[in-house]
This record gives sequence, C-alpha cells and structure tokens, in this order.
Amino acid sequence: MRLRRPSTSAFTVPAAAATAVLLAATSASAAVVTPHSAGLSRLGTCQEKALGVKAAPGGPENVVNISVTNHGGSSCVVDRIPTITFAGLDGSAQTVPPAESGPYTLACGGRACAALRTADPASTEGHFVGTLSVSVDPSHYGVTFGAAAVGMPQGIHVWEPITTLWHRSAASATSALADALG
Repeated sequence: MRLRRPSTSAFTVPAAAATAVLLAATSASAAVVTPHSAGLSRLGTCQEKALGVKAAPGGPENVVNISVTNHGGSSCVVDRIPTITFAGLDGSAQTVPPAESGPYTLACGGRACAALRTADPASTEGHFVGTLSVSVDPSHYGVTFGAAAVGMPQGIHVWEPITTLWHRSAASATSALADALG
C-alpha cells in the first residue's frame, strides 16, 4: 500500500506509535475550530475529556465526515489538521491542500468539521481495515471508529487517503474535499 505522509510538521509522530496511541483511545469529543491568531496564543490545548469527536458516512463512496465539538467551559486550541490513521497500516491521511500543523482555536461550545476520503472508489489497489482513528491534537489518544459506524460495513477501503483541514461546517469540508479532488 502506498500512503503519502504529510509534509514536515512539528507534530510528526512515528506512525506505529501514533497508531498504538490512537487505538488505545476510549471516547472523546471536540469543538469548533477557527484559525488561531497571534492574539489568542495564550489559549491552552483542549483537554481531551472536554472534546466530542464523531465520524459518520459522508455520502459519496469511501468518504467520512468527521466533527469535533468543544464541550469545555472555555475556548482552547487543537491542531488544525486532524490526524487520521487506519488499523494495522503505517502512515496517516494526507492533508489537502498540503498544509503544516498549527494551532486552531475551538470556541466554547463550537464545532468543526473535516472530510476524509479513504480511497478513490475506482481504485483496485489498497487494503481493507476494520477501524480508523481520529485525533484532533498530537497530545491526545484519539477516538477509534469501526467500519460500520462510518458506513463501510464490509471494511474501510484504504488507498492514498486524504483529509481536509477543519472547517466551520460539514458542507464546507465536503466542498473543500471535492475541490481538492478536481
């Protein structure tokens, strides 16, 4: 399998370690994400227990909608790139458009969305796995979702997976993914 790795990042973690950490996850949640500005640099990283992370079928084949909601009492930051890994596979979904890690602000009660394509529906290459894991910050364990939960009961087809950055709505994330695919 040929998984592309994101461009260099201060948050890069060896793939095996990241997968192990994400698979050890229990439940977590997240919140609305907006670009982090210099004036908000005092905000701390969101506590994982204050975040709600969800994944659901995205409509088109091999597409998953991911959301994070901040259930905490104040704004906080997560990484602007969701880290998405797949059970037993090295690497993570590549960001489209290519981007570097950086802080994103999640407002109190806010929600952010990303879209993930696990494989081109026409692809005959790749692997089928039973789970995918989502982490909204490199310091978090993340949340693992089964294939049926993301609308792929026969297994998650993985070949050159791609994900968007966080967006304010599922429609915006889906549009960004469609734009990236041409």
